[in-house]
Amino acid sequence: MTNVLVTGGAGYVGSHACKALAAAGFTPVTFDNLERGKRDAVRWGPLVVGDLADRAALDAAFAQYQPVAVLHFAAYTYVGESVEQPLRYYRNNTMGTLTLLDAMAAAGVDRLVFSSTAATYGVPQSVPIPESHPQQPVNPYGMSKLMVERIILDTAAASSLRAVMLRYFNAAAADPDGEIGENHDPETHLIPLVLDAVRGRIPHLTINGDDYDTPDGTCIRDYIHVTDLADAHVRALRYLMDGGSTVALNLGNGTGFSIQQVIEAAERVTGQAVPVTFGARRPGDPSVLVGDPTRARQLLGWHPQRSDLDTQIADAWRWRKEDRVIN
Repeated sequence: MTNVLVTGGAGYVGSHACKALAAAGFTPVTFDNLERGKRDAVRWGPLVVGDLADRAALDAAFAQYQPVAVLHFAAYTYVGESVEQPLRYYRNNTMGTLTLLDAMAAAGVDRLVFSSTAATYGVPQSVPIPESHPQQPVNPYGMSKLMVERIILDTAAASSLRAVMLRYFNAAAADPDGEIGENHDPETHLIPLVLDAVRGRIPHLTINGDDYDTPDGTCIRDYIHVTDLADAHVRALRYLMDGGSTVALNLGNGTGFSIQQVIEAAERVTGQAVPVTFGARRPGDPSVLVGDPTRARQLLGWHPQRSDLDTQIADAWRWRKEDRVIN
């Protein structure tokens, strides 16, 4: 089996990517400090408990497992927290990646798939957003990821490193087999919050603003199934192993759904009403965020299989209604 080091492999997207790697014939070696990742989500390969700031731990993992590539998910991802604690985000997301890149170079590993974000674009000037869109983040989380992208580009230009930087839009849903799913604490993503409101785990869903420039007044976002994201990472890895050059690609469906449409889909899937209240707009929230995934489809042969909103919510509901909390 061919080893691949997966930083943050105990997290939401990382754990789904580990399952996809194993199905494709790779052995995912998870490197995670378990601060926010879940030990029980590591099921398809070994776990190394370590922090990106710990160069010795990284060197030991490279020496022991000799991976052919790195899939890099490890990062803090809460926008609001990044505004409140920017240094924490720059230290972990940006400086942590510097340490990882140094360890990769020392180990002679020159293939990297990086988990970036559509938050690097900031407020869109055009929709759907292409990769050539200006990158002007409006929060430290997006800026920390943009800094990493620039570091990767500069490193690739000066060395043998080749990387695929994948800019996600809204990751959603759960493993269709029910083995793993979304398990954030606190939870900030829309679909699990909608389902928690259905189940009574929270009193209601708060919609932040109903006066946006959209058909129903609520924000429109591009929701991409987490297993489709995982598949894109495996395809990006194969692209690099086949000699592909450094590139940034959007991961989205190219179609947006409003918050109201998500609520309506959840009511169809669950057969229950979603209790809703309205709050004020959040600063910096654009009306529409939808990505143009054309390049990923052309370059990686990637075609999302679970882009239907009802399918995404059904997969999330199957996971969430069973109280499948993993530790």
